Amino acid sequence: MLLLAMDTATPAVTVALYGEGRVLASWEQIDARRHGELLMPAVDRVLTSAGRKISEVTGLVVGNGPGPYTGLRVGLVTAATLGAALSVPVYGLCTLDGIAYAAGQAGLSGPFVVATDARRKEVYWARYTDPRTRATGPAVDRAGELPAEVTALPAAGAGALLYADAFADPRRDAPRHASAGALAALAAERLAAGEEPGPPRPLYLRRPDAQVPAGYKVVTP
Repeated sequence: MLLLAMDTATPAVTVALYGEGRVLASWEQIDARRHGELLMPAVDRVLTSAGRKISEVTGLVVGNGPGPYTGLRVGLVTAATLGAALSVPVYGLCTLDGIAYAAGQAGLSGPFVVATDARRKEVYWARYTDPRTRATGPAVDRAGELPAEVTALPAAGAGALLYADAFADPRRDAPRHASAGALAALAAERLAAGEEPGPPRPLYLRRPDAQVPAGYKVVTP
C-alpha cells in the first residue's frame, strides 16, 4: 500500500507519501492564498524525495474539511483527478480528524477539542474522546458561543490559539493546521482494520459568500 495524501482545508498546503507503515516523505507550507499554485509541485517534490513514481501510488487520501470553499476544493479536485488518472481509490477524511490524530502523536490523549479558523470570528470545531475517536461535530460557531463543556477541554488547532480567551486550555504545543502525514497514517490504520474511509466529499458547513444578485436589470429581450 502506497498512499498519497493531501489537504488544503487550512492555511497549510500539506502533502505526504505513506507506505511501509510510516510517512516516507512529506512537505507543507503555510500560505492561505496559494493552494492551487503550490499543491502539484508539492506532490512532485514528495514523490521525488521518497524515490517513488506516481504510477506506484495505490490510493489517495484527501482532507474533506471543513474549510473555506476556495482552498478546500483545490485538494479535493486534485485528488479526484489523480485518482481517476491512476485508476486508484480516493479516500476522504475530516481534516479535524487528521489534526486530532496528530495532536495524539504530540502527546494529547483526550478528551479534547480541535478548532480551526473559520474566519468571520468563527471556528470549525469537533470534540474528541481520544485522538482517533470523534464524539461531536464537525460544526462551525463563534468561539465565544461554544458550549461550556467544549471550551473547558484542552484545545488544539489554530482556532483555539486565535480565540484563546474562549478556551480554558489552548495548547500551543499541539498542531495548528492540517497534516497530510497524519491523515495518511489514520487512513492506513482504518484500512488495515477493515474500515474503509468515506468518499472525498467537501464539508463546507455554511453557504458560500458569493450570492446570485437579486433585482438585477434584464438587458436582453
